[in-house]
Amino acid sequence: MEHIEAELFTDPGNDAVVRLPPRHFPGVLIQGDSLSIIRSDIAEIVEACDQGDVAEAREAAAILLSNLDELLARYTAALKAHDIPIPFYQAP
Repeated sequence: MEHIEAELFTDPGNDAVVRLPPRHFPGVLIQGDSLSIIRSDIAEIVEACDQGDVAEAREAAAILLSNLDELLARYTAALKAHDIPIPFYQAP
């Protein structure tokens, strides 16, 4: 294990925005339990698709998309608050 210093751009809770050396742009630290939940959500969508339940798949996908939109909004807000350019295209 290596100990390093990282820059923290949000509170240190779930989904913290951090920059690790030598990266130019920050990333999002997703806790293991949160990562497991995302994986379960995607598995639910795949299972609904396999069963032909398009309505269930769409509903689960919409919830996952909303959660990812919130995470992306937190990320972009943190970068803007620290005058860091957004490293991807954002539709107006």
